[in-house]
Amino acid sequence: MNSQALERPFKVLGIQQIAIGGSSKERLKKLWGDMLGLSATGNYVSVRENVDEDIMSMGSGPFKVEVDLMQPLDPAKKPAVHEPPLNHVGLWIDDLPVAVAWLTAQGVRFAPGGIRRGASGHDITFLHPKSNEQFPIAGEGVLIELVQAPPEVIEAFAKLA
Repeated sequence: MNSQALERPFKVLGIQQIAIGGSSKERLKKLWGDMLGLSATGNYVSVRENVDEDIMSMGSGPFKVEVDLMQPLDPAKKPAVHEPPLNHVGLWIDDLPVAVAWLTAQGVRFAPGGIRRGASGHDITFLHPKSNEQFPIAGEGVLIELVQAPPEVIEAFAKLA
């Protein structure tokens, strides 16, 4: 399939976040906060997702990028948010429902859970890291989060084009 010939009904605007896991988010904060100077902007804890994460950020306004520093609540349970250490990459999407419908029709595999509210309050969904027979396109080992961009982010990126 020639990707140049496809009419994509949505846009990937930019990076919304990267999520890094480790056995201790305190060690991660030493690097990302103390050494690199990112600011702490929040915390998210979910027993269902087995995660305690500190949300750090760089940049500002619509171009702010989150770096989520995650540790498992229980290292023996799944999901293991610290394995692999680069847990996922989040991308701003201008129209998430349209993107999900179109990508699914193209054979892209999504992780279970559908579109739902994420830790930062935006609607999200995940591309599965592994393909299968029914859905032959996936993240090739990388979990990819698609994040519905709010209007101000969509407008700011449109001004760059």
